[in-house]
Amino acid sequence: MGSCISIECGSSSSSSLSSAVVLRRRNANGPKSVNSPFGNPKNEPLYRVPGRLFLNGSSEVASLFTQQGKKGINQDAMIVWENFISRKDTVFCGIFDGHGPYGHLVAKRVRDSLPLRLLSHWEVKNNKENILQEISLDTAACITSKEAISGPVDQSRMPNETDRTERQQKIFQALKHSFLRAFRGMDRELRMHTNIDCLCSGTTAVTLVKQGEFLVIGNVGDSRAILGRRDKDNSLTAVQLTVDLKPDNPGEADRIMKCKGRVFALQDEPGIARLWLPNSDSPGLAMARAFGDFCLKDFGLISVPEISCHYLTESDEFVVLATDGIWDVLSNEEVVDIVASSPARSSAAKTLVESAVHAWKCKYPTAKVDDCTVLCLFLDSGVACADSTVESRECSAAADQVNAGYGEDHYLPIDHLDISKHEETHLGSEEDQYAVEEVSYIGTLVNHPGVGNVAAQNPLPPTQLLLIAHLNAVPVYTLIGFGWICDVSKEVLDHIHA
Repeated sequence: MGSCISIECGSSSSSSLSSAVVLRRRNANGPKSVNSPFGNPKNEPLYRVPGRLFLNGSSEVASLFTQQGKKGINQDAMIVWENFISRKDTVFCGIFDGHGPYGHLVAKRVRDSLPLRLLSHWEVKNNKENILQEISLDTAACITSKEAISGPVDQSRMPNETDRTERQQKIFQALKHSFLRAFRGMDRELRMHTNIDCLCSGTTAVTLVKQGEFLVIGNVGDSRAILGRRDKDNSLTAVQLTVDLKPDNPGEADRIMKCKGRVFALQDEPGIARLWLPNSDSPGLAMARAFGDFCLKDFGLISVPEISCHYLTESDEFVVLATDGIWDVLSNEEVVDIVASSPARSSAAKTLVESAVHAWKCKYPTAKVDDCTVLCLFLDSGVACADSTVESRECSAAADQVNAGYGEDHYLPIDHLDISKHEETHLGSEEDQYAVEEVSYIGTLVNHPGVGNVAAQNPLPPTQLLLIAHLNAVPVYTLIGFGWICDVSKEVLDHIHA
């Protein structure tokens, strides 16, 4: 329970911090913006994209609900994006649990930016290798980065397994690399962000993309994804799809120790292992992987996701993503039973949150209830439906005018900042090559009216491109990332961040 003990780790123990991280703390007074990084959500196209849910509500395929705990501001964030990559059979889901003084800002930032990064990488890979079409036609069973999580594959469901193995491995590797690049770029973006101090703040992320009957999951931290599945006796069982990446997990602990970080539990929390700086009893992070938290990135903390792919069958009914406010008090089986017995699918997430809050009060009557966030994705609902109900959600006719190019990689950081040496080692040389690709995407923005065609054919001075971007509602960092603005002064960048 709880993710971070100390929130002040930059005082007398600053010598233990990475110099690269310290240099990035441009904003010593905290963030300038407390809301979305995109400004006023009512005027921002991203917040009017059809099928994009991020507040309490439901649609035909999903139910999502979050409730603030008793520890202060709600630091959880969530998103369901139907018709992802403009495909009716594709949906993106994510749950993010922030921690630290600005964890709520980090979680919202990742919620908004990570899907766009994944979309950009996925589209580039799809254009090159037609990966999504291969997935649509595929009927292979569950594949993971190591082995099938759910055990031996039913051979009857894979009549052509031998012939398809090589192609399936190729597909999985392509999707894996897309997730790796998106997560890596997301962490770099946070490192460079001047309005959100991520030195001792960060977030978990459990994300999935469902495309047809194919499920791809990327996870960092201790949020969790489970699957509700019918067995041969028609009983509903829980299948855990992710691993809680805690500091005391054997593989995680070994990496942390090699990086001079420390892992131990406090005397009053004997069951909660935390990650600490080498020479300071801070920040006490209760996970081994996270976005942000750059004070720990040189001491074993990484943002490299665990990635798995799964083939869904008719026995699979729903997927539940939730933050640790749920898993601290409810088991996987209890969660599956509660969702299955909910009066209506639209209220499934809310029912589960209410059950968790009740369990908190019963099991830990003297403890403060944690933030609780749940996302239920129902697998037998067919294609995404345009009719959605969300509290206070802006759904105007302007949504139809959102250009497809807006889904490109937003706020791409200038790729001159090195990531931690441990993350570099963990990724390995194969994935390392993708770092240089973050500023090379052309994609659909080339066809953006008034921007792509002009910039691609006639390179313009930065000031003119900035003006064109503003008039066409295109994020400036997209132009920077595409290499169309190669020399931007500090004054211009500061104006962008303001």
